[in-house]
Amino acid sequence: MFDLVADVRRYPEFLPWVVAVRVRQDDADLMVADMSVGFKSLRETFTSRVKLDRPGHIDVDYVSGPLKHLRNDWHFKPHASGGTDLEFCVDFEFRSKIFERLAGAFFHEAFKRMVASFEARALKLYGSRSRSATSAA
Repeated sequence: MFDLVADVRRYPEFLPWVVAVRVRQDDADLMVADMSVGFKSLRETFTSRVKLDRPGHIDVDYVSGPLKHLRNDWHFKPHASGGTDLEFCVDFEFRSKIFERLAGAFFHEAFKRMVASFEARALKLYGSRSRSATSAA
């Protein structure tokens, strides 16, 4: 699961609204990437610094773009069944209060759709185990 999340280059293949990714720096424990997201005629690009602490933690810090700030953390813990327990936390704020209000109305549904996209990608790559994936948004 760590590798699935760390493979930022592949996000346009399975994540909704991610239209392009450009990796500027890719070291064993640090990546800097530009991600372009779009919906209809709107398109924004932001840059993030991704710290990779294999195999248990990915820390993403915002560098530049349309937001005031963005931070997210991924924590991976082996599960006794052989699967992975994953905890994801995100904190962000838009620069534009108008856009924040507009996006806020759709955020919960968008978040659920993105979680479902990661789960579907994991199923495709790793197959199913006896324990099913569960998520709380």
